[in-house]
Amino acid sequence: MAEKFEALEQQLELFIENTRQMGIIVSDFQPQGQNVLNQKIQTMVTEMNEIDKLRTQIQDVHVPMEVFDYIDQGQNPNLYTKNCLEKALAKNERVKGKTDNLKRFKAMLLVELSKVFPSEMEMYRALKQGRGPT
Repeated sequence: MAEKFEALEQQLELFIENTRQMGIIVSDFQPQGQNVLNQKIQTMVTEMNEIDKLRTQIQDVHVPMEVFDYIDQGQNPNLYTKNCLEKALAKNERVKGKTDNLKRFKAMLLVELSKVFPSEMEMYRALKQGRGPT
């Protein structure tokens, strides 16, 4: 999957560099530079066509809207990934805490039930181990 993005990235870098060069030519335009400017414009059109051809390879990529919000706010989009991972880690720790509490509760419940209902708990353990009631 990374190859698709690398090809697009290379093509975008070429396009950006060509655009930068064209900006330099235009900012200090000389009539004798018209042919060079025409070449740069033609190169831009060709590069845009190449970028358009790469579009079909990455159509299945979905970017969360929050990433665009980060970009609009001038933040690095990698922060979105970092924040998502931190949220997932925090939720994982909460869930782990709940499962640990449930395991402790189960152990305490079995102990207390064994005190109150010893014969029934013996039958339960036998059934659980697959021996059947004794």
